[in-house]
Amino acid sequence: MPQRTRLTRVICHIPFALLALVLAACSGGQIRRVSEPSVSIQQLSVRSDGTWDVQLRLQNYSSVPMRFERVALDLTFDTGPAARLEFAPGLEVGPESGDVASTSLTPLPAGRARLAAALADGTGLSYTLSGSVNAAAQDGKPRTWTVKHESALSPVPGLPGTLR
Repeated sequence: MPQRTRLTRVICHIPFALLALVLAACSGGQIRRVSEPSVSIQQLSVRSDGTWDVQLRLQNYSSVPMRFERVALDLTFDTGPAARLEFAPGLEVGPESGDVASTSLTPLPAGRARLAAALADGTGLSYTLSGSVNAAAQDGKPRTWTVKHESALSPVPGLPGTLR
């Protein structure tokens, strides 16, 4: 009788094992997670005509690629408004990674003066980027994200007029 009891127990557990196997096979797909992107300044350079070249780092925290369609941001230095960045990078950034998009802009007079003072003194300055980023997940419709990023820029030794 003990042999039959053990066999009965094994036979009773077979349906549960098959169910677990079927459920495990169904859950093999990639989870599609779309997260809010972030934007920061990677480099800011002053041109001879007074305009600025800005390299923005577009960071994708999603598990799928995202296409960055439009960026509209206000750049503020520690003393107040510095510039407005509006451009269409048209850049696809892979999952959980970042890439750089460049644009040129004409700063506000106060922003130009504050940056010139920081470069003349060889000191850094804090900045805030706030506004919106329009991005679409792969095979998805575009969505507008509200972003705000605070950080600091420092002069780059050997590269006059450049901060990172």
